[in-house]
Amino acid sequence: MQPRNMSMSGVVDLAAVKAAQEAKAKAEQARAEAARTGGTGAVSPADLVIDVDEAGFERDVLQRSTEVPVVIDFWAEWCEPCKQLSPVLERLAVEYNGRFLLAKIDVDANQMLMQQFGIQGIPAVFAVVAGQALPLFQGAAGEAQIRQTLDQLVQVAEQRFGLTGLTVDPEAEPGGAPAADEAPVGPYDSLLEAAARALDGNDLDGAVQAYRNVLAEDPAHPEAKLGLAQAELLRRVRDMDPQQVRKEAAEKPGDVPAQIAAADLDLAGGHVEDAFGRLVDTVARTAGDDREAARVRLLELFDVVGADHPAVVAARRALARALF
Repeated sequence: MQPRNMSMSGVVDLAAVKAAQEAKAKAEQARAEAARTGGTGAVSPADLVIDVDEAGFERDVLQRSTEVPVVIDFWAEWCEPCKQLSPVLERLAVEYNGRFLLAKIDVDANQMLMQQFGIQGIPAVFAVVAGQALPLFQGAAGEAQIRQTLDQLVQVAEQRFGLTGLTVDPEAEPGGAPAADEAPVGPYDSLLEAAARALDGNDLDGAVQAYRNVLAEDPAHPEAKLGLAQAELLRRVRDMDPQQVRKEAAEKPGDVPAQIAAADLDLAGGHVEDAFGRLVDTVARTAGDDREAARVRLLELFDVVGADHPAVVAARRALARALF
């Protein structure tokens, strides 16, 4: 599996939002299972630094990234700056006490991974959070800069993805951490997998129905609510002519259906603030049924992004000002 979302821009696309919600659900599920069985899921400090190769990348990096941020150190034996950087990263991995996992990849032995990440030189350091790859820095870096970057990574992982890290127990046996794929199967996993397959196959009607089947049994299921909102959005924009929609929205600022359609396109394209701002402005300058239509669509788009996203929080405040 290739790394995805190689961007630090902070723009949230639909894949990243879905991954965030899935990561939260898996992390909560793992914590609940540990509490149920009386276990701690604790790892040894020695487990905080691991060697990873191409064969184990999906298991050791992508899957583990749904429970803890994984920092990747791309290095080689002949690389002198690597010999300065790697010990610092290893020491910080232990010092941060489970808030991130350090994965070391020898580029000479894993050329394919180096190519997939687009690495031009080493040392190079990336992070993977909920399956999303993020470049951190390349070349030698001072410890103060590294700490600042790691602090930001840990904060984002916890606030946006619900990843609180690993529990570290100095008395735990090395290698005793539970594998990510050993998490218990949930009651709706088959339906959610069917929805994901439908989305991958561009069967948006099938995805919508699969998510609705979950919500019929569990109306508050977070992943199904998010997935349904995304699938319905994609279905709405599927047959749109983007140029025509944007032309009509620009020429007819008072046409509420035109503004709603343009907002859908904005969000589907990852322009979260533009979509929200357009509908908040529409609510502010309309009344009656037009205002209600814009308000309802804005709330639906909130579900696509997730209630805890900063853009949603800001837009809710702006909506309240527009309404009252």
